[in-house]
Formats: sequence, C-alpha cells, structure tokens
Amino acid sequence: MIRLITASQRYEAQVEGWLRSHYLFSFADYYDPENMEFGPLRVFNDDYVSPRSGFPTHPHSELEIVTIVLSGDLTHKDNIGNETTVSPGQVQRMTAGTGVSHSETNDTDDEIHLLQLWFMPNKRGLAPSYEVMDVGFLKAKDELIPLVTGQKVLEDVTYINSNSTVYYGSVSQGEEITFRTFKIRRTLIYVLTGSLLVNNVEADSHDQIRLDEQEVIAIRGTADATFILVDVPALEANY
Repeated sequence: MIRLITASQRYEAQVEGWLRSHYLFSFADYYDPENMEFGPLRVFNDDYVSPRSGFPTHPHSELEIVTIVLSGDLTHKDNIGNETTVSPGQVQRMTAGTGVSHSETNDTDDEIHLLQLWFMPNKRGLAPSYEVMDVGFLKAKDELIPLVTGQKVLEDVTYINSNSTVYYGSVSQGEEITFRTFKIRRTLIYVLTGSLLVNNVEADSHDQIRLDEQEVIAIRGTADATFILVDVPALEANY
C-alpha cells in the first residue's frame, strides 16, 4: 500500500509567536486517532524556532528523541550534564529512558529550522543518555545518508534503541535512488525541497508518502530534491 499525504494535510501550529510547526502525527493540541504513529515512530515535527526563544526545560521518559538541524544553531541543555550547540548537518540523539529534563533554545538572532522525531524504544528502563554527531548530511548528492539507526548492519551512525533508521536523501532531477527493504517493514518519505516520483506516486515539497509491504522503493527526482526517509518495523519488540 502506498499513501500520499499532501503538505496541506499536515497540521499547522503556531505557539505564542515563537514557534511555527507542522505535525505529521497527532501531537499537543492536534489529535487524530487515525494518525497516531507509524510503527514505533510516534512524532515527526517540522519546526521553525524564532530568534531568542525556544523550548524551556521540560521532562521526558521512555522515548528516543532525534533532532535534525537543517539551518541555524540550536542550544541543548539537560540535567545529566550536557550543554551543546547543534549546527546544520549535525544530528542529536537523546535517550530519555527513566527520565531526563532538557531545553532546546535558539540563542541567536537567526531563525532555526529543525526536524524532531520521537520513537518508542524497544528497551525500557534505560539510563538517560545523549549524543551529537556531525554527519555532514547537507553535502549529500544523489544518495541516502543514514543519520541514526538501531539496525546494527550500519556502522559509524548514531545509535537509537529502536529497530529503525532515519536517512537524509538528495536526488537530482532525472536521477533515481533505489531503497531496498522488506515487506515486514514500513517506510515514510517526507519531501523537504523539490519534488519526487516514489514508486510512480508524485510528491511535492512537504508532501509525505507512507509505504507498506514494499520490497523496492524507487525514488526519482522530478526536480532537484531533498527528503527524509524513515525505515521502521511494522511491529517492534517491547513496543
């Protein structure tokens, strides 16, 4: 099954003048019982954070939280001793585990564009932990670059406690990338820029395609395009 969800079907949120966001799944004041999750992927938010603002300190538990910075510099602080700046091309992973409190703020005069994804973990009761990796994914050209993974077949990638992998993709107009998977897995593609033809389904900027029971996914650029591909199990142990 292949399902196209257009950009206009995303939920748009404005938070007190400092955050513009689009939610791909039910989140905060947006509730749709038919759009709660995608395998262990529970949250996928496309966020723009205004200068000198951000998410104040708040708690989380039993989540794998992935933050992908597309532009701007994000300041992270938490109660387990981490204080870092996450820049474009870098990926942040936080295992909330038994509980962590953190803030994510824009301490600059420029807007930040980031993506945040939450996964339900396949292991519970873990100690909280944190990692930032400079992946340099924004330099990608006609390739998929893994950003985080819980699949041990990939090396030198930030590890998450979910049998899932998040990729950043770039494809030029007229070029094609082939992604091979299994029918027991699910794939979500979110177009950041440009337009794609995914298994003969057209998708424009900010559209998403959700695919089930596929073995081969052909991603062709109908214009120069960038996108996020999330590969998840249909069912996750302990999920």
